Amino acid sequence: MTCCEGWTACNGFSLLVLLLFGVTLNAIPLIVNLVEEGQTFKNPISCFEWLFPGIIGAGLMVIPATTMSLAARKRACCNNKTGMFLSSLLNVITVTGAAYCLTVSIQALAEGPLICNSQGNRTSSCELSFENLTAIHPESFDLQWFFDDSCVSPTDFNNPSNNNTTASNWRTYSLHFNSMENKHRIIHFSVFLGLLLVGILEILFGLSQILIGFLGCLCGGVSKRRNRIV
Repeated sequence: MTCCEGWTACNGFSLLVLLLFGVTLNAIPLIVNLVEEGQTFKNPISCFEWLFPGIIGAGLMVIPATTMSLAARKRACCNNKTGMFLSSLLNVITVTGAAYCLTVSIQALAEGPLICNSQGNRTSSCELSFENLTAIHPESFDLQWFFDDSCVSPTDFNNPSNNNTTASNWRTYSLHFNSMENKHRIIHFSVFLGLLLVGILEILFGLSQILIGFLGCLCGGVSKRRNRIV
């Protein structure tokens, strides 16, 4: 097995792990909502898990490239230009899905869970539109909904001492499931931070395989020389 085939097989295994990780992360808030409410899409943690960034973007759209990469070693699909070109083409789909997962995760981390919004965690607050994903404002990406003592409107908002103790108290306050608000904030932050990392890694693996595929096309198949020797 050549080094290119070895990297393709390793790439396929890595994508498989990331795929399963992305699907699992996306399913966590859906399962929590089902357990808490007894039905889906009732008072969800956020709207963004229903855009399925991990299940569709980092999951289903990664399956074709993962399958072909894992088959590279056993079926020698890298032995010709067609196989390498197809590998590159399928990884374009992977990069597209990973970019979708990355975009949704960034928007989710910027806005926070529904319980931190003024309307509360109700389905009426969800606007599942792809147009909303383009409305990302870098200045709002400060994660204050997670780092503050509370992301809901406090009763003693006019007390200036609250703002001074926010940075020092958020760790002991928010990292415990002692309230529904804290639980939703922790789950939302953990899930979409994980999906953000999954999206970044899948993009890197996808781009590297695209490069390997094009190099294989230019070289006429990475295993041709080995086949002649054998």
